[in-house]
Amino acid sequence: MTRTPLSPQQPQPPQPLRVAIIGAGPAGIYAGNILGQMVRAAGHEVTIDLFDSLPAPYGLIRYGVAPDHPRIKGIVNSLHEMLDAGTIRFLGNVAYGTDIDLTDLSAHYHAVIFATGAIRDADLDIPGIDLPGSYGAADFVSWFDGHPDAPRDWPLDATDVAVIGNGNVALDVARMLAKHPADLLSTDIPANVHAGLLGSPVTDVHVFGRRGPGQVKFTPIELRELGDVPDVDVIVYEEDFPRDEQSEARLAASNNQVKVMSRTLNGWLTRQPTGASRRLHLHFLHSPAEVYGTDRVEGMRFERTRPTEDGGVRGTGEFLDYPVQAVYRAVGYRGSALPELPFDAARGVLPNDGGRILAADGTPLPGLYATGWIKRGPVGLIGHTKGDALETVTRLVEDLAQLPEPTASNGSGGDAAGDGILGLLGERGIRYTTWSGWLALDAHERALGDADESGVPRERVKVVPRGEQVAIAAETVLVTT
Repeated sequence: MTRTPLSPQQPQPPQPLRVAIIGAGPAGIYAGNILGQMVRAAGHEVTIDLFDSLPAPYGLIRYGVAPDHPRIKGIVNSLHEMLDAGTIRFLGNVAYGTDIDLTDLSAHYHAVIFATGAIRDADLDIPGIDLPGSYGAADFVSWFDGHPDAPRDWPLDATDVAVIGNGNVALDVARMLAKHPADLLSTDIPANVHAGLLGSPVTDVHVFGRRGPGQVKFTPIELRELGDVPDVDVIVYEEDFPRDEQSEARLAASNNQVKVMSRTLNGWLTRQPTGASRRLHLHFLHSPAEVYGTDRVEGMRFERTRPTEDGGVRGTGEFLDYPVQAVYRAVGYRGSALPELPFDAARGVLPNDGGRILAADGTPLPGLYATGWIKRGPVGLIGHTKGDALETVTRLVEDLAQLPEPTASNGSGGDAAGDGILGLLGERGIRYTTWSGWLALDAHERALGDADESGVPRERVKVVPRGEQVAIAAETVLVTT
């Protein structure tokens, strides 16, 4: 559907305002919560529907973060409170572009906020990257987090593995590969993932970064966690630590976070290996050059780099080969194009101005907004999403008097209660889930944790199959697929 330019300003904002948010991760939930607060504070009514293609809420918190991060629970608790307040209606298992489209949303809502995130692996354009045994980190994360659309099995047959990247996702992937499965039983790890990891023969996981140890994108807590993994030695190499005056000056001028990580890494230089059965190697100043092998991955070639005066690195012409049987690229995520919306393929975002989605000629498309990674790209931590949502919602509130009237309201009394969308979903046979359904699924997973016979206290065991999640949420007969 094509949206026309903004109409002349109306005298009053719509009453009640109806807004759809596509994506029930932190970005979408924060946007809904802030929107409700701002609009009601201005004396207006608002109804907010939060759609997600998955049956459960929370997005990357549930399906994009390694299960052994207990601090994430605090964020989940906050998001739970926002949805449990009853001011945002959650409608899960509804996919934008297939179950509903822009025409449907325009018929029932004054505005739509897209918060679909960035879930696709960024490309790494080097020879051999598509060999069997080479994987994207996002796909592996989806598997070990029990994403319902991910394969149930994962090929864990390598003793030596390379992970490309120097961010938190790279550390998550490396830690999940190196950690002993028994040490994951206290998490919500799904049964099929635990069983898969039990069969892994891995002994050495190598993490490679182009830049030096003072330029990593980890967070200190992520880095320190590596040193506490049972029966896993962390190994770093003196030749990867530049000691020149320029590097030392840059470190002295860096922020406290970088200094903390530098102390951690330098401490590992002098720590003696314990003889653990698994090893996690951190390599710096290694630029990926080639994945080699005949029929599958047999090794990885890197060019050594050195720091430059401007804070970057350049190649030295020296190449090193590492015999590995699997490669995981964790070089970033990218957003995906959405049907009927403009897309900036170079940046992997919806083109926007402060959250207002822009047409090809640079003018705002009325009633269409973006927030989160699909707005600004996959940068920043979860906490940054709040400020991002505030910016987008502020633009929407500024536009209240100019928002297009939903077409379902024209001349027919419309959809004032917001129930027309439910009728549409019902007509199409879409088994959507609700907040009460999520509470039922949440309780079911917690009960599975209580009943677990491993002897390890478990808060929950995550249900993986989509059909089973929907069945539990709908309180019908459970059918495992």
